[in-house]
Amino acid sequence: MSSSWGAATAGAVSRYRQPSRRWTEAGLLAFAFLAGSAAYVQVDLAVLGHIAPDTVPVLCAIAALVLIAHISIRILAPFADAILVPTVVALNVLGLAMIHRLDLAELQRAARIGGTAPPPDVYSQLTWTAFGIVLFVAVLFVVRDHRMLQRYTYTAMLAGLALLLLPLAPLLGATVNGATLWVRLGTLSFQPGELAKILLTIFFAGYLTVTRDSLALVRTKVLGVEFPRGRDLGPLLVAWLVSLAVLVFERDLGTSLLFFGLFVTLLYVATQRRSWLVLGAVLFGSGAVLAFLAFGHVRLRVDVWLHPFADEADTSYQIAQSLYGFASGGMFGSGLGQGYPQLVPYAKSDFIIAAFGEELGLIGLFAMLTLYMIVIQRGLRTALACRDVFGSLLAAGLSIVLALQVFVVVGGVTRLIPLTGLTTPFLAQGGSSLVANWIAIGLLIRISDTARKPDSEAVRLEDAPTTVTRR
Repeated sequence: MSSSWGAATAGAVSRYRQPSRRWTEAGLLAFAFLAGSAAYVQVDLAVLGHIAPDTVPVLCAIAALVLIAHISIRILAPFADAILVPTVVALNVLGLAMIHRLDLAELQRAARIGGTAPPPDVYSQLTWTAFGIVLFVAVLFVVRDHRMLQRYTYTAMLAGLALLLLPLAPLLGATVNGATLWVRLGTLSFQPGELAKILLTIFFAGYLTVTRDSLALVRTKVLGVEFPRGRDLGPLLVAWLVSLAVLVFERDLGTSLLFFGLFVTLLYVATQRRSWLVLGAVLFGSGAVLAFLAFGHVRLRVDVWLHPFADEADTSYQIAQSLYGFASGGMFGSGLGQGYPQLVPYAKSDFIIAAFGEELGLIGLFAMLTLYMIVIQRGLRTALACRDVFGSLLAAGLSIVLALQVFVVVGGVTRLIPLTGLTTPFLAQGGSSLVANWIAIGLLIRISDTARKPDSEAVRLEDAPTTVTRR
C-alpha cells in the first residue's frame, strides 16, 4: 500500500510540475533586443542619415549583457517568471536609444555654434546597465532562498535609514536642483535613497510578517470602517514622521511620498483592513497641508502645477516645454529622431517621458506604460504565487515601489500631480536608480523561482490516482 501511494504521489508531482519556460524567455528577450535595436538604428538614420560608427559596438554590448542575464537565470533560477526580465530589457534598451538620440541633438547643437560637444551620456548609461545586470546576477547567486533575508529585518531597517539620511552628512551630501539627495565621493556621485527603498521594503516585509495578526485586530468601528487598536498605530505614525523628516531636511518630496505610500499599502496587503488606507490618506493629507504651509519649495511646485504657463520663462519652463512637446507629438508622434525633445530641460533624466511622448505620441506612450504594467503585474503575480508570507509581502512591496515611482513620475510630467523629482525606472539617465531597480528585479526573479520550483508544490489528495487493494 505504501509503495503504491509513493508511486502515485511521484506521478502526481511529475504531472503537475511547472515547465521552466526558459525558451519562451529567450524568444521574448530576442524580440525585446531587436525592437530596442531598431529604435536605436532609427535614431541614427533620422538624425544623421546613416548608422553611427559606435552603434554596432553598443548594440553588441547590449546583446552580450542580455545573454549573460538569460544564461544566469537558466543556471541560477530555472523556474523563474519568463516575462519579467524581457519586459525590463525592452524598457532599458529603449531608454538607451532615447539617451543616444538626445546625445546626437547635443552634438548637432555644438556643431552649429562651433562649440565642443559633451561626451555622450549613452556610454555611462550602458556602463551602469552592465553594473546593474552584474548585481542582478550577484543577487541570484548569493540569495539562493529569499526567506534568508527575513533574518536581517532590523539590520535592513538600520541600513535603509542610514542610507536615507546619508546625504545630510557633512562633506558627503550634495544639493542638486534644491534637493539634498546625492552623495559625492570625488568624481563619483550616487543617490543612496535608491538602495534605501529596497532595504526598507525588506524591513517592512519582515516586520509585517511577524506583526500582521496584531495589526489586523479591530477595536473600533467608525462609519462602517474598522479601525485597529490605538497602540498598533505606532508604526504608521513613525513612518509618517520619517517621511516628513525626509521632506523637511532633504527637500525630497518624491522619496517622502514613496516611503510613506509603500508602508501604508503593504499594511493593507498584510492585514486586508481598509482602515489602514483611510488612516494613511488622512495622515498624507495632513502632511501635505503642513508641508504646503511651512515650505516655500512645496508651495512653488503646487503653484507651477496649477499654473504651468503663468511663468513659463522661469519657474515653470520645464513643465511648459514638456506640455508643448506632448502637444507636438499628438497621437502618433513625430517619429524617433524627428522631434525637438532636447528643448525640455533634463530630458534625459526627469523628463524622458516627455521626450518619448513627443516622438512616439500618445499611442507610443501608452505602449511604454503597458510595459510597466506588465512588470508590475508579474511582480504581483509572483506575490500571489509565493507560499510564504515574507516572500509574498516582499514581492508585493517591490512591485508597489515600482508602481508608485511610475505613477509619481508620469503624473508629474503630464501635470496630473505636482512634480516630485523621481526618475523613470529603467528609462531615465541615472546610475543609482538603474542599479537599484535591477537589484529589485533580481529579488523578484528569485522569489518567482522559489515559488514555482517543483519540490515546493504540494500534492493534493484529489489529484493523486486512487489505488484499490484487497485485504
